[in-house]
Amino acid sequence: MSDQASNSVAALTEMDWSRTDVGRPDGWPLPLRLAADIVLNTPLPSLVMWGRQQVMLFNQAYAAVAGLPGQPPGGKVPAMQPTAWSWNPAAVEQAWQGTALAFPCQTLQLWRPDGLSEQRFDLYYTPLRDAAGDVTGILCTLAPPSAAIAPAATGALRMLVVEDNLDAQYLVCEMLRAIGHEVDSVSDGEAALRKLEEATFDVLFSDVSLPGMSGVELARQAVGRWPALRVVFASGYSGSLTEQLEFPAEAIQKPYDIEQLQAILDRIAGQLAAR
Repeated sequence: MSDQASNSVAALTEMDWSRTDVGRPDGWPLPLRLAADIVLNTPLPSLVMWGRQQVMLFNQAYAAVAGLPGQPPGGKVPAMQPTAWSWNPAAVEQAWQGTALAFPCQTLQLWRPDGLSEQRFDLYYTPLRDAAGDVTGILCTLAPPSAAIAPAATGALRMLVVEDNLDAQYLVCEMLRAIGHEVDSVSDGEAALRKLEEATFDVLFSDVSLPGMSGVELARQAVGRWPALRVVFASGYSGSLTEQLEFPAEAIQKPYDIEQLQAILDRIAGQLAAR
């Protein structure tokens, strides 16, 4: 048995877990025991959120990253949420709903004894399920960033995002702001038309399927009233959608990543700059 595995077993069997919020390991449900084995056996900073009461378990690698030297991997309800959870509550909620998520090259702000530290990680969120398939916890792993940082957009655009899924709306808006664009958001076509009357936008970025007015009808009315407005659809049909339209539009196929979307927006920014 490796030293690391030996240390894992020792942590589970010898630590006084009764003084923590999770109790002794022999009373843990199987998903928690398996998650603890994973966390304590990996060299990567890892932590578990167990239950909606948000009991935390973490390994020494995470303790070192977070500036908690010598603190054992116990179960504690934190006074302040670890940044791995608090940086994106909508993403964590998606994990609670059963979606495994990966976020490459994210900057986390870590409070350490010597002050605030910013570090980049690839973040992985894995739902932990019980025998009935219900999500009872979330495993988070922090890995060294594997992807280059996305370059800043060549030109900042004023964008209106129309997305009725509020979690998806939050994520795409944060992503667009992170690459330098100015963003407003609404959840339906009628609200989008009102927003377009109130302010000037360069780009309408809309889901095709919306409650009430569709994204296509929204874009048709918007371009008819504001001909300079550029349209980008998030669609399951990609290019086949735009071929059927009587007005110019771009489409990006779901699921998409930041590089694909940024390439379209950079092209639009270049066209606007050349006018």
